[in-house]
Amino acid sequence: MIVDLIIKNGTCATHEKTFKADIAVKKGKIVKVGNLEKLKTKKTINAKGLHILPGAFDTQVHFREPGQEYKEDLNSGSRSAVAGGITTVFDMPNNNPSISTKKLFKKKLSNAKNRMFCNYAFYFGAEKDNRVEIKKVEKEDGCCGIKVFVGISTGTLLVENYDDIKKIMKSTKKMISFHSEDQGELDKRKKFIKRGDPKSHPIWRNESVCLKCTKQLVKLANATKKNIHILHITTAEEIELLNKNKKFISYEVTPQHLVLSSPSCYNKLGTLAQMNPAIRSSRHQNRLRKALKNNEIDIIGSDHAPHTLSEKKQRYPDSPSGMPGVQTLMPLLLNEVSKKTISINNVVELTSFNPIKRFKVKDKGLIKEGYDADFTFVDLSKTKKISNKLIQSKCGWTPFHGMKIKGWPVGTMINGNRVFWNEKIIGKPTGKPVKFN
Repeated sequence: MIVDLIIKNGTCATHEKTFKADIAVKKGKIVKVGNLEKLKTKKTINAKGLHILPGAFDTQVHFREPGQEYKEDLNSGSRSAVAGGITTVFDMPNNNPSISTKKLFKKKLSNAKNRMFCNYAFYFGAEKDNRVEIKKVEKEDGCCGIKVFVGISTGTLLVENYDDIKKIMKSTKKMISFHSEDQGELDKRKKFIKRGDPKSHPIWRNESVCLKCTKQLVKLANATKKNIHILHITTAEEIELLNKNKKFISYEVTPQHLVLSSPSCYNKLGTLAQMNPAIRSSRHQNRLRKALKNNEIDIIGSDHAPHTLSEKKQRYPDSPSGMPGVQTLMPLLLNEVSKKTISINNVVELTSFNPIKRFKVKDKGLIKEGYDADFTFVDLSKTKKISNKLIQSKCGWTPFHGMKIKGWPVGTMINGNRVFWNEKIIGKPTGKPVKFN
């Protein structure tokens, strides 16, 4: 057999094990793993000294298209993704207009075609009365799930009434992911907003805002026996609650909430540290880090939410919430491997195996015959500083500027094609919509 590509001398890392093996690729698929002496190839990559991971997912990004392309679009966001070793993204629906009809969903899919370097799937936005539209898109290729904002964040999507949420849960077989902040609590606590003081952000959007909502979602999931996923968990109390309720519920944590804490992040970064849910005190950060170490977290997603520096530098609370993160997710996790907080196999679990299992993704997330040839190549010994000038996102900044990292994604392969190599984006955007079982 003649294959298109053989990747030689690398160390493969899956969610279960690390092993030496060569990988043969043909027509964008893995055709053999192991001893490939009998195969002929058109092209060889020598991966000596590198770990080869199943392509990493970022299951929570905001690429701002349609409506705010001046700060990010599907093309620039995907460039940032592959430069950080991410091969697949799940993009959020709080655009302008919100992606809450089948027509708008299909239009977004067609806008992505031949423009994205990574593979992609889009969330469909839930509104209190668009369950008919949800039914129309839930089986589409490229639809990763339904997104519900229980508290208002960026955009206009909001379903604040828990009876309406219950109806949505009962109406779809698709995974539903939640932004868990209680809108009633947010409205009540507006009096804690201090103009010009971003340190008041975690006081306004405090722990109780999240916990009240997450408790309700746990109740509803258990009552309806519906699988749900809760995004960007930030509090110690939510971790304890969710760990006891894993039957129908999985949860996600961002690198920001693992690495930054209040008040130091607000002192150093000001409104650049402003995001929803807020970055919290070291008590909460320490519990999240313990959850990381104990393998309690299901998925790490970046909540990549770029804004221009001029927008972010407006006086709080006129400054928008959100920060970029798709390009720094993998470096920050690999740095935790260097600190021995987690293993390289845990990284695969958090960014690849658990996403494919939880969201029922077809043909990705394993280094196995028949699976897509999406790979993240990492150098665990490479030391480098994160810097604003590395950032491919249109926003051009990162909250982690100046942070020294050990362990770095050095190559990204999508469907058997290298798209990022030797610190350069190469080739054409050939990302495809993700298929689901």
